[in-house]
Amino acid sequence: MKIDEKHLVQLAAVVEHGSVSKGAEALAMTQPAVSRTLTQLEKRLGEQLFEPGRKPLIPTPLGEALALHGQAIHAASRKASQVLEGFRQGQTGVVRVGGTPYFMDGIMSTMIAEYQDIAPNVRVDQTYGYFAELREALAAHRVDLAVCPVDILEEDSELSFTEVLPGRNVIACRNTHPLLRKKPASVEELQSYPWIAPPPGSPLHADLRDTLYALGAREIKIRYSGASLGAVLNYLRATDALVVLPHSVVFAYRKRAAISALPNDIQQRQRALGLLRLRNSQNPPAVDNLVRHIERCFDNLRHSIKRHERMVFGQE
Repeated sequence: MKIDEKHLVQLAAVVEHGSVSKGAEALAMTQPAVSRTLTQLEKRLGEQLFEPGRKPLIPTPLGEALALHGQAIHAASRKASQVLEGFRQGQTGVVRVGGTPYFMDGIMSTMIAEYQDIAPNVRVDQTYGYFAELREALAAHRVDLAVCPVDILEEDSELSFTEVLPGRNVIACRNTHPLLRKKPASVEELQSYPWIAPPPGSPLHADLRDTLYALGAREIKIRYSGASLGAVLNYLRATDALVVLPHSVVFAYRKRAAISALPNDIQQRQRALGLLRLRNSQNPPAVDNLVRHIERCFDNLRHSIKRHERMVFGQE
């Protein structure tokens, strides 16, 4: 025999509060409606749910057992309502974020952690990729948001792009590097030290080539290649190697990784770091909340990086 879950919830409320009127009030129902439910339920079951003539109402063993199930149903319903409300407010859900490895590891992971301090019930799934892969992932709805450097978007692109930082690369080294005593280092001096090459296919790999070509360097010693940001920073800290990195990453790790930027002003591509999303896409509210958080973080970061930039390049 199937019992209507709503009837069990009403039974549980009456048992909990000891009277039909108080149980009805707790459920925002009328007393006659709840009374009818209990009468119909007893008739259908062919069993009494309350001891006759007792005030306050005392459930029979069967009534008490069924009321326990009603309480569980009511609790589950309340929990489901809380989940729904939390989802609508962006406090629950899953956000899928893709991005270029160095920016995700160097900048975004900290911002995501700070976001989850205020939205602990939101799960963030992170993946890596470069622009072409991220665009494909957005179009296929495998990610909700991408963070990457972009040169230019076509006018009719299906993507929207919000710039969060102007693109600027620097030559990075450990903060005890001999070249930090030079202002700036010559091409010959730059060529005399080993270099770290970013992962093949990354924007930074092309930037390294452009940087060295613009400086007039034709041959350099690539000593280490294709590693993660963490591995690059560890290697950099232990050697006198040089590497081209985004200035924002160097700024973020200047203290904890003991690295610095050389005061060489290098050629820059017209590129900006920003947030990519599908136009007119209906994203979960948690995605919008995370986007707003990232924009606020980058707004604060932009001013700090600009001050650091002026210091490094002797503009103040």
